[in-house]
Amino acid sequence: MKFKELLETVGDAPLFESALLLAGDVDPGNVRRQLSRWTSAGKLIQLRRGLYTLAAPYQKNPPHPFLIANHLVSPSYVSLQSALAYDALIPEYAAVITSVTTGRPERLETPLSHYEFRHVQTNRFYGFRLREIAPDQQAFVAEPEKALLDLVYLHPGGDARSYLRGLRLQNLDQLSVGRLQQLAQRADSPKLERAVANITTLIKSEAEVGYETLS
Repeated sequence: MKFKELLETVGDAPLFESALLLAGDVDPGNVRRQLSRWTSAGKLIQLRRGLYTLAAPYQKNPPHPFLIANHLVSPSYVSLQSALAYDALIPEYAAVITSVTTGRPERLETPLSHYEFRHVQTNRFYGFRLREIAPDQQAFVAEPEKALLDLVYLHPGGDARSYLRGLRLQNLDQLSVGRLQQLAQRADSPKLERAVANITTLIKSEAEVGYETLS
């Protein structure tokens, strides 16, 4: 395979896996050697074994960091600080892309970004949906309420009012108290139920401040 043929095959895709090129009557060893040479030449970026993206100037559709996260570890969904920042619920930009997985916890560094995957049990792997994060790109991202509760659940003392205040939560009108309660009840977690009570207090406080400002 020539590089021009590769561009014709994957040129519009933000990411591609080597398995795509191994289908049919091809020499797997030769394909892998070509991928290695193109990576060394700066034409491809290898994100993990078997996962690649085209390098500039060949790249037509740069992969969003959330899309990469979903492909680095499966199953997983973007959550915690990254999802909260994406929905403007916390002011900080999350330099490390944080996700939740039923697999083992790990930190991965790629040429494009750094990623952290936190482990949860299978019965807590819910509350996310496929969202359009860039033109022609979709990724599994936690609902705002689940991203916050994931952070609370995985952080020691995350249900404390002092910890929740320290997050500097904003735009709390985007959160549904009813949905927070549903998610906490499904988890059957006293810690999350305490957190929801404290979050509800914060939401009411912000609403009252906003009302006084308008008055």
